[in-house]
Amino acid sequence: MQREECRVYHPALSNEWFYQVERGSVVRSQPPIMPAAASNRLLLVAASGLPEFRPLYDALSHMGFYHFNPGAIRNLQAPDTGEVLLRDGRNLASVLDALGRDSPDPKNRVVEFLSAVVPEIADVTTNHMGNKETLEFHQRVGVDGGIWRFLAENMSDGTLRALGVLTALLQSTDGGARRVPLVGIEEPEMAIHPEAAAVLRDALRTAAQMTQVIVTSHSPDLLDDKGVSEDWVLAVLSEDGETRIGPLHGADRSLLRDRLFTAGELLKQGQLIPDLEAIRQIPSEQLELFGRRDA
Repeated sequence: MQREECRVYHPALSNEWFYQVERGSVVRSQPPIMPAAASNRLLLVAASGLPEFRPLYDALSHMGFYHFNPGAIRNLQAPDTGEVLLRDGRNLASVLDALGRDSPDPKNRVVEFLSAVVPEIADVTTNHMGNKETLEFHQRVGVDGGIWRFLAENMSDGTLRALGVLTALLQSTDGGARRVPLVGIEEPEMAIHPEAAAVLRDALRTAAQMTQVIVTSHSPDLLDDKGVSEDWVLAVLSEDGETRIGPLHGADRSLLRDRLFTAGELLKQGQLIPDLEAIRQIPSEQLELFGRRDA
């Protein structure tokens, strides 16, 4: 670690706590006495023992960012606490198991949404196999609707990804200790049938009532709904080698606000573009990794 800087500011109390680390040594801090730093790890881990920095550590460590790997979900998984779903989904069995134990509602919502994507699914449970575990899908088969059980290794990539996305979105319980304050998912629609886009939108709306959700997507199907507000969408533009992200251009906002087009239709036409003037008005210090506030 060449440099690490952390600032925690409480406007209501006019208090600021901070530290700056250069090549493994603390060069500035408030409070003045800090744990020892090292060049091969973040000081924030050790600083989380101080009440000034603990809330920041808890918030960052409980955020979830996802790009699911069906192979990792399909494999036998090592059990863990199931506190936060991991990036590739390799502890999905533990998270679903913990959801079912703590409160059945979130887990039931996951299964309900999954059954809308894959209509034959009746339930998903955790199957313990020695010192490993895996997912077991209860699926209706045949004209009599009998329940057959399939392990994760027998399920399609699309079903496993859909389960991962839905669990990531709904793993937060309302204000509970397991709450994930931010969920970010890269292309949640990947390997999911376009007709399931409406189900995915409903899951995103449901999750957004409990936690902050950020999704990156190239899918017009996911955005093809007049209920998608102009305030929900940030557009991305590559200009002179720089990625620019900002609110929609005024014309696009008007088209969505007046429900003349859906965001998906505008995306197909190449019209979802950011408002470059709004981006230019962003204070420069907001874009600096190690910005300084005026003393």
